[in-house]
Amino acid sequence: MSDDVKARRGTIGRRGFLRAAPAALASGLLAPRVAAQEEVTAVPTSAVEAAEGLTGLDFMPAEQEMMQENLGRRLDNYAELREFDVPLDTEPAVTFTPHLPGQAPEGEATPGARLLLSPVDPITVPDSLEDLAFLPVRALASLVERRAVTSTALTEMYLNRLRRHGDTLHCVVTLTDTLALEQARQADAEIAAGRYRGPLHGIPWGAKDLLATRGIRTTWGAKPYEYQVIDADATVVERLTEAGAVLVAKLSMGALALGGVWFGGSTRNPWNLERSSSGSSAGPGAATAAGLVGFSIGTETRGSIISPSAACGVTGLRPTYGRVSRYGAMALSWTMDKIGPMCRSVEDCALVFNSIYGPDGRDGTVTGAPFDWTPEPQLAGLRVGYLREEFDQIPDDLPEDQRAVREAQRAALAAALETLRGAGANLEPIEMPGMPSDAIGFVLTTEAAAAFDDLTRSRGIDQLTSQSQRSWPNTFRSGRFVPAVEYLRAQRARTLLQRQMEALMADYDLFVSPSRSGSLGITNLTGHPAVALKAGFADGMPVSLMFTGRLYDEATILRAALAYERATPWRNQHPDLEG
Repeated sequence: MSDDVKARRGTIGRRGFLRAAPAALASGLLAPRVAAQEEVTAVPTSAVEAAEGLTGLDFMPAEQEMMQENLGRRLDNYAELREFDVPLDTEPAVTFTPHLPGQAPEGEATPGARLLLSPVDPITVPDSLEDLAFLPVRALASLVERRAVTSTALTEMYLNRLRRHGDTLHCVVTLTDTLALEQARQADAEIAAGRYRGPLHGIPWGAKDLLATRGIRTTWGAKPYEYQVIDADATVVERLTEAGAVLVAKLSMGALALGGVWFGGSTRNPWNLERSSSGSSAGPGAATAAGLVGFSIGTETRGSIISPSAACGVTGLRPTYGRVSRYGAMALSWTMDKIGPMCRSVEDCALVFNSIYGPDGRDGTVTGAPFDWTPEPQLAGLRVGYLREEFDQIPDDLPEDQRAVREAQRAALAAALETLRGAGANLEPIEMPGMPSDAIGFVLTTEAAAAFDDLTRSRGIDQLTSQSQRSWPNTFRSGRFVPAVEYLRAQRARTLLQRQMEALMADYDLFVSPSRSGSLGITNLTGHPAVALKAGFADGMPVSLMFTGRLYDEATILRAALAYERATPWRNQHPDLEG
């Protein structure tokens, strides 16, 4: 923690009167305080009544009076706890597992193992390497492996595109050109010497700017951390470096992983610069769609991979919770944060995921489940559900201009369902569990408020760009009034939701929905994997489809998505920033 933050710490402090503790109070842990006749914060009855109003409770006057000293001791405990410097990367001593007791996945993770890949048609190297900018990783890898294109040339091409379009899209925080060219030259030397590491070797990529990169700033998109440099590489960064990938940029994210607004502006959508790229993995979505990187890494807590993938028309994989180590990544919600690839094809997501998943001995939530990938598209024979209401429903109160766009989106999604059926899917209508996930959703914001409590109390949140009612500063302050009892009740209700989802998925291998689905909240709470990809266009903007699968079964949803992708032309359509 900086001296400046320490100096300002405690600006938002405790208030109240002090009184002496009765000498006859209990022994044990309280004995030293009692023996020393230390003062205990007094909590006025009016404060107790006000707190009751915030929590929907109503105690009797005698009960309020009885609580006052206990509450005062709690305030003193809180003050003492705040004197401890708890590093931001410290996990709470409470963990979440998406699988229920007795249902832990079997097998062994083998991150980085060679995958069976689909064949690639021969590619002629064009006069301008910019013509390669939108190729999927699988195609770029074939050129690099046979040395038709060097990693250095490919890296320089993407760096030039990042320089030319990064400011327009507000998607680049830091251009890592020195590191990138060093890594690219090393890749070329290794490949020339016959030491080819695999399909990511020499491929330029971009990192959401919450992944630590040694010697390079990691800003979390927030003004208070604009010059933060973490002396470590995140596990994901390490693993991609081991795979030979070339880091060309740290990409924008909504401040502290909310939305698309960061201290450099609002990240723009390459399909329409008047629109947002969504968030919080805003930069990865925009840069990947615009052909500024070969692929990118995003994170999701409640939609931050799926939503920008849908908005920007890229293919995003949100893995099962606990599949990818979060070591070196900014913590927002310890029981919900996930890391995954954002690419231009389904198979690219499989390639990147294969390099980053699996235990690392640092993040205790990561399981050892294997990733059994083969590039064989599969829909026939799978039990596939679909959320029929979400494909059909249009709110009655939409204005006419919005209604026309929604009708076009619905038509595109209806066509997507027909394509799925034509590719062999037998679609059965299903409904999500009836438990109100929104009532549990404050788990996320409460954990976020805890993660950034020091920033709240030091008034560092005043530096964040967005200060609206729905932005982090207000949410963090509000999170201070969530009782621990209610938080834990929500976590218990979450267990019931997990059981309901387990019962649903027992009958289906996967289900299909629009990417901007109401199921996002539920499946982020339960930790299920999902992949989003283009399903057409409406009003010049991408329409996106989402495949959600069983826990730890990313392979099945990727194969299903691959079958859909190959049955459509959408993967070959990209935005034009040169016009």
